[in-house]
Amino acid sequence: MSQAISSICILRLSAIGDVCHAVAAVQAIQRAHPQAKITWVIGKVEAMLLADLPGVEFVIFDKKQGKAAFKQLKARFKGHKFDVLLHMQVAFRANLAARCIPAKVKIGFDKGRSKELHSLVINQRIAPQSEPHVLEGFQNFARAIGAECDAPRWEMPVSDTDKQEAHALLNGLTRIFVISPAASKAERNWLPERYAALAEYATAQGFSVVLTGGPTELERTLSDEIIRHTQCDILNLVGKTKLKTLLCVLEQAQLVLAPDTGPAHMAVTVSTPVIGLYAHSNPKRTGPYLYQDYVVEVYHDSVLAQKGKTAQQLKWGTRVKGSDLMSQISVERVTQMFDHVVQQEQL
Repeated sequence: MSQAISSICILRLSAIGDVCHAVAAVQAIQRAHPQAKITWVIGKVEAMLLADLPGVEFVIFDKKQGKAAFKQLKARFKGHKFDVLLHMQVAFRANLAARCIPAKVKIGFDKGRSKELHSLVINQRIAPQSEPHVLEGFQNFARAIGAECDAPRWEMPVSDTDKQEAHALLNGLTRIFVISPAASKAERNWLPERYAALAEYATAQGFSVVLTGGPTELERTLSDEIIRHTQCDILNLVGKTKLKTLLCVLEQAQLVLAPDTGPAHMAVTVSTPVIGLYAHSNPKRTGPYLYQDYVVEVYHDSVLAQKGKTAQQLKWGTRVKGSDLMSQISVERVTQMFDHVVQQEQL
């Protein structure tokens, strides 16, 4: 299907990194179907980042409202029928939300990636893929309705005010090295003293170090611990930026260091190189898409140790567990990657 599409609904509620991946697919769809009206059902926090995305109407689904969120969604679309729903999320909550969205065609994931009743709320599937990155999975949704997807491109929605706020925060800093240290789960974070060692190393190489993150207690505590272990100057912006301002901070940076967390993927959308730190999930599936060669990982060793099989022998996307896996990533390996990226990117 391709030419006769006039209305498209995107269903991808979360998370920050995933909606960043999805933007590239949505904008490919816009290029293929400039006449189509696009509505995106999205989570509340994620909408804060993507608000004012050109040509897209957002309908916010606030999961904290529980059953009321589904009732609101059903009421919002009463009497309406989309030509196509692109159901880009297999989580049970998203599958329930899909039932509230009327559409002639509901396209979901292939059988290999379907779970939590996903198959019951769709009537078409994207083509299966061999070991796809999350972003490549979303690209197949765009291809399913006739859009061409080559190298991903992003036009992220930031205002002059957002850029000015970031510029004011970074005033006087040059060669900015951003450390965004916190993932959503503490076990996915590197050790604070090791982040501190990279901050010291980057400072010695002439970089200005900036810490970024959200306002949660975990993020504030981690940033405080990093600063406590350093003697160098660090600008601590943790909990001090809106998502759009953070995106502009990442755009002004020369390099980002982060575990498997949203800001790593935000940085990719603005073409800032990322050193990703991975232990629990396969970086080939969830790593910073344009900078997978810059990942420092122990995932493959960990999955072999825990499962007795290689990642290729297991179901694609298999995760490993353990509170100490990130400690297997040494400072030496990350400083070596830091030097490599600086040389490659001529930073």
